[in-house]
Amino acid sequence: MSDPPFVYAPPPPSPPPPRRVGRTVVLVLTLFVLFGIAGGQTFLLYDLSRDLDDARAQAHADAVAASAAAEAVASRVAELEKAAFHPDQIAAAALPSVFRVKAGQASGTAWVVGKPKSDGGANMFTNFHVVEQVWETGGRSVSIEHKQQLYRATIVKVDKDLDVAHLETDGKFAGLVVSSAEVRPGQPVVVVGAPLGLDSSVTTGVVSAFRKLEGTDDTYVQFDAPINPGNSGGPVINAQGQVVGIATAKIRNAEGIGLAIPIGQACQLFPICS
Repeated sequence: MSDPPFVYAPPPPSPPPPRRVGRTVVLVLTLFVLFGIAGGQTFLLYDLSRDLDDARAQAHADAVAASAAAEAVASRVAELEKAAFHPDQIAAAALPSVFRVKAGQASGTAWVVGKPKSDGGANMFTNFHVVEQVWETGGRSVSIEHKQQLYRATIVKVDKDLDVAHLETDGKFAGLVVSSAEVRPGQPVVVVGAPLGLDSSVTTGVVSAFRKLEGTDDTYVQFDAPINPGNSGGPVINAQGQVVGIATAKIRNAEGIGLAIPIGQACQLFPICS
């Protein structure tokens, strides 16, 4: 028997089935990657949330700070408006209460202070040296003038050392308000009086300093508003329309150096200011 023309080779062995271990590793790696991505996204979301909270907190703090700043500015503007210096308004309010006083040969200024008296009259301040001649000769009656209208006034009490006199008049006039705070250098003032007999005269200036005159223990307010003989006894008024002093003297041979008695000292000696 002859050999067959073809020889059949045996079929190759079947490949082994894939190992489950490799598939498991791939699955684990896939899950690890997915968890990693999810974890990264969670961390990113947390970080964004924290940044958002910080931004909100900062925005709130900024809003509070801005509100406080706005309130501070509004308060400062209100203070500046309150402290604004309007000499015309101050003078208009004060002039009806300021008079030229005639006492014998002397002439000066007197002004109404405080509330009306119980009998309807008014209390007034002037300098003692304005009414000295009348007082020393035993007289007590002087005249006061405003816009060519004459009234009578009586000298009630004097303090020679402080150079202050208390007058009373039967006329019904509004009193000026006195300041309870001590005036400070640099503050603006208005002086109302009758220099050289010219009643209803108004000058302005600032408080310059506090001075003690040689030979006295009293402290005076120095100011630079122009004054002349006849201003003695007139009110020195601050920006709030309150009297801070009584004009009493001018330094001779000098310009812009006037002196006033602090109103607090006068009110202590004469309880007529309230």
